[in-house]
Amino acid sequence: MERKEFALGDVVQMKKPHPCGANEWQVIRMGMDIRMKCVNCGRSVMIPRSQFERQMRKVLRKAETGEDLEG
Repeated sequence: MERKEFALGDVVQMKKPHPCGANEWQVIRMGMDIRMKCVNCGRSVMIPRSQFERQMRKVLRKAETGEDLEG
């Protein structure tokens, strides 16, 4: 299986939408676990990297330089 390419600050689309209805997530922390923030409501969740890579469909927008990730 091919590894999916994503980086800190990217906005990605997941297989299942968030309960608020949005399906866009911003990657705000990377490591063994991935923390991502819902673009619509701002809620953040942390999931294991293996689960994230299985559930991620595609990168919608690449990270912009100098962007505030925790804000």
